[in-house]
Amino acid sequence: MSTRTKSRAYSLGTSLGILALAGALAFSNTALAQTAAVRPPTNGPASVADLAAGLLDAVVNISTSQKVKNDDDAPTPQVPEGSPYQPYFDEFFKGQGGQGNRQRTVDSLGSGFVIDPTGYIVTNNHVIEGADDIEIIFANGSKLKAKLVGKDTKTDLAVLKVEPKAPLKAVAFGDSRKMRIGDWVMAIGNPFGLGGSVSVGIISARGRNINAGPYDNFIQTDAAINRGNSGGPLFNMAGEVIGINTAIISPSGGSIGIGFSVPTELAVNVVLQLKDFGETRRGWLGVRIQPVNDDIAESLKMGTARGALVSGIIEGGPIAHGEIKAGDVIVKFDGRDVTEVRDLQRAVAESPVGKAVDVVVVRDGKEQTVKVTLGRLEDGSEVASAPAATTDDETQKPDKPEAAPLPATDVVLGMKLATLNEETRKRYGIADDVDGVVITEVSPNSAAAERRIEPGDVIVEVGQEAMDTPDDVAQRVEELKSNGRRNALLMLSSKTGELRFVTVGVE
Repeated sequence: MSTRTKSRAYSLGTSLGILALAGALAFSNTALAQTAAVRPPTNGPASVADLAAGLLDAVVNISTSQKVKNDDDAPTPQVPEGSPYQPYFDEFFKGQGGQGNRQRTVDSLGSGFVIDPTGYIVTNNHVIEGADDIEIIFANGSKLKAKLVGKDTKTDLAVLKVEPKAPLKAVAFGDSRKMRIGDWVMAIGNPFGLGGSVSVGIISARGRNINAGPYDNFIQTDAAINRGNSGGPLFNMAGEVIGINTAIISPSGGSIGIGFSVPTELAVNVVLQLKDFGETRRGWLGVRIQPVNDDIAESLKMGTARGALVSGIIEGGPIAHGEIKAGDVIVKFDGRDVTEVRDLQRAVAESPVGKAVDVVVVRDGKEQTVKVTLGRLEDGSEVASAPAATTDDETQKPDKPEAAPLPATDVVLGMKLATLNEETRKRYGIADDVDGVVITEVSPNSAAAERRIEPGDVIVEVGQEAMDTPDDVAQRVEELKSNGRRNALLMLSSKTGELRFVTVGVE
C-alpha cells in the first residue's frame, strides 16, 4: 500500500470515527439531560478556607509524657575518670540509679478541641492515658499545662482543663443524627505532630461497630485521618463538631480513607457528665442480654430476628418486682426501636439515672409494655458473676473414690438427663437455688454439643416451660416437634445459676 493509500485509509477511518464519536456524544448529552431532569447535580464545597479559618484556633495539639521503667538490666556506661564527656553522661543518666530499673520518658502527641472559653478541652482517653504530664499547644504557639477532669474508657473520651489568661476560642457541638451518608465533613488535627492540618471528605457510613467498646456507633469517613489526629474534631459544613476522630484502619499506619469518629449523639452526654461530675452517670437496666438469632426468633414465634433476649436478671438491680423476666425479648426501649443488642446498650446508657421508661417486650409470642425505673451503672455492673475458679486442691483428690454413674434417661436431643437432687447437686457442684434437670452426658457431634452444652449444665426451661424431670424435657420436645417447630429453645443454668439461652434442632 502506497503512502497515499495509507493516508486515505487513515482519513476515512478518522472521518468514520468522528461521526461515531459525534453520535455517541449526542446520545450521551441526551442521557445526561434526562438524568439531570430527574436528579440535579450537586457540587462539593468550592473551598473550605473561610470555614477552616474560623475553626483552627479552637483545635489544639496535645503533648503528653510518661515515665516508664526500663527493663534493661545493663549497667550504666562508664567513661574514663577525668574525661571531658563526663558531664554529658552524668546529665543523660541522671536519676537512673546506676543499673536496672532505670526510667525513661515516653512522649506522645494527639489532638483536641476547646468546648468552653474558660478552658475545657475534649480529646480521646487513649491520648492521655497514663500520662504524667499533659501540655496543650494552641494554634498561635502558646502552651498551657492541663489537668485531667474526667475520662470514660467505654467511649474513649476525656475532658481536660487549662487555666487561660483570656477566654479561648471554642467550638460548638452539632447533631450527628442529622448527618447523612455522602455529606461533606472536615477534620482538623495534629497528624504525625505536624499540627493544624485540615482534610476534607464525606461521611462514608454510619453506625459502625469496630468492637472498640460496648457502645460502638462510629461515623466512618474518608477525610484523611492519621496518627496524631486522635481526639480531634470532625466538623460539618456549618462548623459544628459532629464527631471526635478516634481510630483508623490502616496496614501502614497512614490514612487509606477509612477513619472512625465517635458521633456527638453519643459523645455529648458523656462530655457534659465528665465536665460537671468528673465521671459518667449512666442508666442501668440490670439485665443480662444476648442476641436474637433466626433460630431463637422461630422458637419464640417472632416473625423476624430482632431485639435483645433477656437471659437473666441481676440481683439487687432495678428489676425488683418481675417487670422483666428471663426469656423476654426487649424490642423497644423508651420509644426507641431495639434491633440488636447494642441498640439497647446505647439507649440505656444514654438515659438519665432514675428515669421511669416504657419497655416493650415480647413474652409468650405477644408484645406488652412494662415500666421500669433505671438505676445507675457502676463499674463492673455489666459483668455477670463468673463461676468460681477451682484450685488444684479442689479438683485433684486421689484418696476420694470415684462416684458411681448416675441414673439417666435415654438420649434427648443428644443429651442424657437426670433429676436434680442432693446427689446430683453434690456431684456437679450445683448451687441450691438452681432448679431444673441436670445434663449428665452430651453425645459427640450432636446438636447439643455444637451449642457447647456440657455435663453439669441444668435445663431450666424448654420452649418457655419450666422443667422438673427428664420426662418433662422429653415430652416438651415431642410437643414442639408435633407443632412443627424446627428448634427447641432451652434456658440453661450454669452451676452457679448464671442463665443463657440456646436453640437445639429437634429434627
